[in-house]
Amino acid sequence: MYHFQGVTLRRAVPEEAKALYKLITEDERWAQFNGPYFPYQTPTLEGFRNHTFQRLLKGEDMLLIEFEGKPVGSVSWYWECESTRWLEAGIVIYDSNYWDKGLGFCALVPWISHIFETQDIARVGLTTWSGNPRMMRCAEKLGMQQEARIRKVRYYQGEYYDSIKYGVLREEWQALLQRLYSQEQLA
Repeated sequence: MYHFQGVTLRRAVPEEAKALYKLITEDERWAQFNGPYFPYQTPTLEGFRNHTFQRLLKGEDMLLIEFEGKPVGSVSWYWECESTRWLEAGIVIYDSNYWDKGLGFCALVPWISHIFETQDIARVGLTTWSGNPRMMRCAEKLGMQQEARIRKVRYYQGEYYDSIKYGVLREEWQALLQRLYSQEQLA
């Protein structure tokens, strides 16, 4: 379990399957920003239990984001290329009532720290698209560098968008954390 500025990252517990399924499927506006150019189909409860929920229970590469005692989203990571230690982090705030409140930032601070603590990697990446300005602002607020902008490679609802890749190196993250926590103590 990880905490930062009122946000908790934690594993799911078995009794939460139906409630988390409802969280993810009841209001799917989040899917309009989470790579909507890739096919998305609402999972069945059984499909959710067998895939995403198992990852949330194990808590190795995916955790719940909890705010004010309520699950509102998830953080995750995946290998872009494990043999070269290229890892990407991800985040989704499913409940749109919690958008624009800084929860993504507060969830990614401990998540990126956790990734660096548990994985032998030099960099954590985060890929988004120009149609998701909230995610772009969050990555920049985290101190991630925009490492690539691949222009007009995401086609969605009749428009082209850019794929945007951010990253932070281990040593950069450690310096950013020191500044962040010293600012938090001054507040």
